[in-house]
Amino acid sequence: MQATLSAPATPASSPRWRVIGAVSVAHFLNDLMQSLILAIYPLLKGNYALSFAQIGLMTLTYQCTASLLQPLVGIVTDRKPQPRALVLGMASTLCGLLLLSQATQFGWLLLAAALVGTGSSIFHPESSRVVRLAAAGHKGLAQSLFQVGGNGGTAAGPLLAMLIILPNGQHSVAWFGSLTLLAMLVLWQVGNWYQAELGHAARRAAPPAANPLSPRQTRHTLAVLMALVVTKYTYMACLHSYFTFYLIERFAVSTADAQLYLFAFLLAVASGTILGGPLGDRIGRRRVIWFSIFGSAPFALALPYVGLHATLALVVLIGLILSSAFSAILVYAQELLPQRVGMISGLFFGLAFGVAGLGAALIGQLADHVGLQTVYQWCAWIPLAGIVAALLPELRKR
Repeated sequence: MQATLSAPATPASSPRWRVIGAVSVAHFLNDLMQSLILAIYPLLKGNYALSFAQIGLMTLTYQCTASLLQPLVGIVTDRKPQPRALVLGMASTLCGLLLLSQATQFGWLLLAAALVGTGSSIFHPESSRVVRLAAAGHKGLAQSLFQVGGNGGTAAGPLLAMLIILPNGQHSVAWFGSLTLLAMLVLWQVGNWYQAELGHAARRAAPPAANPLSPRQTRHTLAVLMALVVTKYTYMACLHSYFTFYLIERFAVSTADAQLYLFAFLLAVASGTILGGPLGDRIGRRRVIWFSIFGSAPFALALPYVGLHATLALVVLIGLILSSAFSAILVYAQELLPQRVGMISGLFFGLAFGVAGLGAALIGQLADHVGLQTVYQWCAWIPLAGIVAALLPELRKR
């Protein structure tokens, strides 16, 4: 690892794929640890006789620290990059996991959730900056590889919780601390490369990159991008959080079969994440964003009205198309404000986390009142809001 991630002797003119791969692996481990909290809710509810309101408070605590702190971390590190912040964020996650494994009262559970959320808020802005620094001329592809690491960790967390934590009890959460230590080792080596690369950049004294749009145009474009993130993650929350329940209720499939359908959707999401970035590099990010969100609308509108096998086909297409958007959106936003990469990364990651949590809660409340099938019919119209992508300027031409 030391030789692999050692600092380059010359400024990076080609992508540092091993650095990008290392950060993607760390992203996998980071998001895996975070997903464990949600995955063991049934265990915690039984151990502590928690109410659904208390479960919701845990989610709120985690989401607030994971989403609201990210832009603040980004603003601080834009002014002074912190190569060791990556390890610090993972250390916070480790403390949260160890506390979660030993907690005996609800207050300690809340503190554990806050520590894991804080770790996430520190990790994402700086890791996204490292990926951009190492990407050279392949920013979209690099961001996609980084994103797919997180998607994989999110998907693997519930599976590992089912295989390890649920049979062995709450104390077995501490076993995952070894993976967190592995992530800290990887990120320490990445931090060495990052620190050296910052030194090269300081010696080069390159002029700051100019913003491609006027301040007014930049504000309007960022507002459109944020609206697209809200659209995407609200609809994704509908599928990710409630798809198994929808299949069981509408088609009377077994829980195991419903989980397989959900896995197919998550696999499509991972594939789409990989495709979105390099396509943006090649054909322009505006086109990818437009097609990704608005292009999924016909399939989303048809989903509530088709049979079981067609449902599988449509949800795979939706996951593949819709998931290609975020990498393109994030890199597009970073290009709007190239001197504020940390703030932009924190803002958009935090918004995605917050919308996903809030959207899942609101959709659950709505489903309790009108039924899940009706909610799916209503939510099918959400991707149509992607038409606002037509308002995005084409930065490449400029």
